[in-house]
Amino acid sequence: DTKRIKNWDSIFPVFKNLPDLQAGDGKVWMVPWDWGNTSILYRTDLVKNPEASWNLLWDKQYAGRMATIDAVHDTPIVAALLAGVNPFDMTPDQMDKVAAKLREQRPLLSSYTTDMTSVEQALASGQLVAAMTWNASATSLKKQGVPVEFMKPKEGMLTWACGFVMLKDAKNVDLAYDFINSRLDADSGKFLIQSYGYGSSLSTAFAGVSKDELDKLQLPADPEVMLKTTIFTGPMKQNDDMAKMFEKVKAGG
Repeated sequence: DTKRIKNWDSIFPVFKNLPDLQAGDGKVWMVPWDWGNTSILYRTDLVKNPEASWNLLWDKQYAGRMATIDAVHDTPIVAALLAGVNPFDMTPDQMDKVAAKLREQRPLLSSYTTDMTSVEQALASGQLVAAMTWNASATSLKKQGVPVEFMKPKEGMLTWACGFVMLKDAKNVDLAYDFINSRLDADSGKFLIQSYGYGSSLSTAFAGVSKDELDKLQLPADPEVMLKTTIFTGPMKQNDDMAKMFEKVKAGG
C-alpha cells in the first residue's frame, strides 16, 4: 500500500512507472529502492585506449585475463546486443546467434562469476585486466587507488532496479513497513550513493550529494537522463530457454 510508504512521492517517476510494478488500488508489487549499471571495469594501465564497446570482453589479446557475470540477465544480454538481436524477445534462429557469440567468448574468459570481491581482488592485482561488474566494484577500486575505468559502451550499459516486496501472508506487516520506510529515507539513499556508487530511487537522496561527487561516481542527478542511453533490463520472453542455452555454453556445449 503506497499510502504507508512515507517517501513514495519522492521516488523518481521512472521507477514508480516500471513495467508491471502497479498492482491496482494504490498498491504495487515492489517498492523501488536502488538502481545501478552493469558494464566493463578495466585497468587503464593494462588496457590502453580500448574502443568503448562490449567487444572488449571478446578481445583475444586479453584471453584468460577477463571475467564476466554468471547470470542470464547479464552476459547473454550483452552477447545478444553484439549479435544484433533483441535480448528480450528472440526467435530460435536468433538465439542460436547469441549462443554462437557466447561460445566465441567462453575460451577467452578466466571465469563466469557473481563473486565481485574476487573479481575486485583480481583486477587490483592485475590477474584480470577487464571484467563485467556493477557500480560498486568501480567505486571500491577507485577508492583504493587502483587505476580503473567503468566503461560507457557504445552499445549501452545495462541498467537495473531493485526494491522491496512483501510476502502475501506476512505476519509482521507493520515491521515490514517500518523496515521499508527506514531504507527509503533520504539519508539512507545518500549513504548508498556515496558508499557504493549505486543510485537511490529517491530524488531527495540525490539532492544531498554534490554534482562533483555524482560526476566522479558516473551518476546523473536525474536517472532519466542516463536511461536514455542505457539498456534497461527487464523480463525476457524466452528466459527459460536462454538460461538452458547459457548453461550448455558454459559447460562447453
